[in-house]
Amino acid sequence: MWGAFYIYSTPSGEESSYGDQRTTASLRPPEVASNAAQKVDGKQIYTGKCAACHQATGLGIPGVFPPLAGSEWVIGDEKILTSIMLHGVNGEMEVKGTVYKGAMPAWKSLSDADLAAVMSYIRSDWGNKSAEIEPGTVAAQRDATKSRTEPYKGGQELKSGG
Repeated sequence: MWGAFYIYSTPSGEESSYGDQRTTASLRPPEVASNAAQKVDGKQIYTGKCAACHQATGLGIPGVFPPLAGSEWVIGDEKILTSIMLHGVNGEMEVKGTVYKGAMPAWKSLSDADLAAVMSYIRSDWGNKSAEIEPGTVAAQRDATKSRTEPYKGGQELKSGG
């Protein structure tokens, strides 16, 4: 219950004083930090930003935070996953047959490369076998949904193109 309250009450989609204070730049290996042209490590970003809720195993917390392993939202349409990451979700979402009623924060403050890296990581770990997402895909979806100012109101709105 405390975790759900924390996520609901913590500002999302912006730099804040909450969390463990690491930035995406500090999560990059040293050689990447000095050479931005190298690939971003999505696993490190996931560990710093996502694992507290979805767990290091990608299995989530039953009844509270949905799993990413085998999730139709993760391995499905990359535009929908990108929209979730950019704008967040508040409301009911069915994941692998279980309805979750919670809040997923927006991560639009992350760069296109960072979002692409973390989404590519979750689409290829824990038995997931979906294609990588390119930063250009994130940029296009960011532009297509730039007028959105609030999180999606659950899975139905996401499926309908909200």
